[in-house]
Amino acid sequence: MNRDEADTELTLSSGISAFEAKQFSRAYELLQGLADDGHPEALYRIAVMSQNGLGMAANPGRALEAMQQAADQDHALAQHGLGFMYLEGECVEKNGELAAHWFEKAAEQGLLGSLTTLAMMYNEGNGVPRDEARARAYFEKAGFDPSEFA
Repeated sequence: MNRDEADTELTLSSGISAFEAKQFSRAYELLQGLADDGHPEALYRIAVMSQNGLGMAANPGRALEAMQQAADQDHALAQHGLGFMYLEGECVEKNGELAAHWFEKAAEQGLLGSLTTLAMMYNEGNGVPRDEARARAYFEKAGFDPSEFA
């Protein structure tokens, strides 16, 4: 690892620690430069802070932009977060089809929450056409007994 990579890792680690300690202003200060450079984990954290006004005024446009950039780089939590943005219409117009697309991407990376959300979407017809067979398959893949949700 060269010096630049080591500095990046240290800054990222410090930013994540600040984020998890709920020191959002400090987290933003540490992560913003990395996000500007396109680092997916930094982008994801900046998106969460921007969406929820943590350590800054809420900025839905920046939240969507950062979440999209991280999701496009296969960051599973960002894909899940983007799915929720589309499902709930937060920072973006509601779009069940795009929500399902991003939950699928996250589920392919093993996020059980995304599988469960997809199962519930298809079970209830929330944002997608109701499809009991598809819901059952997602529930089973997530490790749930589908009959509990019938």
